[in-house]
Amino acid sequence: MTPMNAAYKKLIPLVLAGGLLGAATAGWAGPKTDKFRTSETPALKLTVDDTPVSRDGRLAASYADVIKKVGPSVVRVNVTQKAKLASSPMLDLQQIPPQLRRFFGEQMPFGMPEESSRSPRQHGLGSGVIVTEDGYILTNNHVIDGADEVKVALQDGRELAAKVVGRDPKSDVAVLKVDGTSFPAMALGDSEQMEIGDVVLAVGNPFGIGQTVTMGIISATGRATLGLDYEDFIQTDAAINPGNSGGALVDTQGRLIGINTAILSRSGGNQGIGFAIPVSLARDVMESLVRDGKVTRGYLGVMIQDINPSLAKQFGLTEAKGALVGEVTPKGPAAKAGLESGDVITKLNGREVRDSRYLKLAVAKVDPGETASVTVLREGKEKTLKVKVDELPGDPSVAQTSKVEDEGTLNGVGVADLDAKYRRQFSIPEKVDGAVVTQVDPDSAAAEAGIQPGDVILEINRTAVNDADEAVKLSSKADEKSTLLKIWSRGGSRYVVVDETNNSQG
Repeated sequence: MTPMNAAYKKLIPLVLAGGLLGAATAGWAGPKTDKFRTSETPALKLTVDDTPVSRDGRLAASYADVIKKVGPSVVRVNVTQKAKLASSPMLDLQQIPPQLRRFFGEQMPFGMPEESSRSPRQHGLGSGVIVTEDGYILTNNHVIDGADEVKVALQDGRELAAKVVGRDPKSDVAVLKVDGTSFPAMALGDSEQMEIGDVVLAVGNPFGIGQTVTMGIISATGRATLGLDYEDFIQTDAAINPGNSGGALVDTQGRLIGINTAILSRSGGNQGIGFAIPVSLARDVMESLVRDGKVTRGYLGVMIQDINPSLAKQFGLTEAKGALVGEVTPKGPAAKAGLESGDVITKLNGREVRDSRYLKLAVAKVDPGETASVTVLREGKEKTLKVKVDELPGDPSVAQTSKVEDEGTLNGVGVADLDAKYRRQFSIPEKVDGAVVTQVDPDSAAAEAGIQPGDVILEINRTAVNDADEAVKLSSKADEKSTLLKIWSRGGSRYVVVDETNNSQG
């Protein structure tokens, strides 16, 4: 490796990956005139049935009795946004990729171009599920987002005004309340016990034509598809269409196991890939919103990333499982407990951590102030630490998580000494030291993999990098084609595997 000039030097190909743990606390944000919430709000009176479903391999000839049981609990949600002077933008459906839509009914013109200085009165349509006899209803946040008025239509013909108790955009869950008693509440099942292949029924109000039922199976679990901060979707091939959002996904015993939310489609219609929020997640959010008026989530204070085979090899792991700690927030809960950069978190409270997404969801469920048991692998040895979980800060910048991408090489990356000019140009904090990436060949594999100018190389093979010269020397001394680097990138640090095995440029 030889210097290109005094400003920057060539560095070996890189592979970038990383992610961050946490998400901002979500607060109540219903219609401006809603004064429903009080400090005396009673606890939810839910009916929960967590007995396992039958898996005898026999398909029932009819599910009519199940639908008679659950149908009255599924409502149509009608939302209205009052006419107003054009000012702030409304929900813009054009910003949602055409192949992935969260669904409204045919009457939903939110996001249409303004033709005058005063927008018309606007209407939307979705579904919801009654979960308590005193009128609490689960639905999607995107169904009622931006609404000034919300009404629900019951199967018996009644239409009632609904109040927004709370909503959580980070999980796309919202809770409504209608006044009254003896509503037909649906029992909640245990979504965590559902398995791929289990038969499910989707109940909702597609296109506003009236309540409709479709059948399918669970195609997959643990999907993350919409870019929300908290995603753990159940995937199903039961038909879901516009207007189904907020409706029920039920098992063959008539228990709620998910809230229908979105489909993956190239045509805009159902193509057999639908997604539902598992009721375990929806219930946690609902109980927090009803009890506290906001969703308070746990916080460890670590930057994490998934583990690919290259990282697993570097850290001496037999499987590409767990969550790799790239950075520990100074004075945060994890730092106080002794977690370190390079630790691989394998268990939380005794439960296996499969990846960073799972850890993020699990930590969010821990109440602030509670002590969690965190098991890590450090230098090949297992260690268990006790972490007093804190409340997640309200900084949305700590809400990002990204998966480790497939292995690939990066070429044409230039580095330079990190001086005041580069700190200003790339907004690099004073506490960050290393070699700054200044150039990436746009036609290289590096550009395709996501390496960008402004990234800072902190370590090479776990040896600290203080400047560009050290980066070049350490990379040239590598005995193997695979090299481990630690890189700071906007928001925090992460690990990168450099693999020159198939690189012909050298």
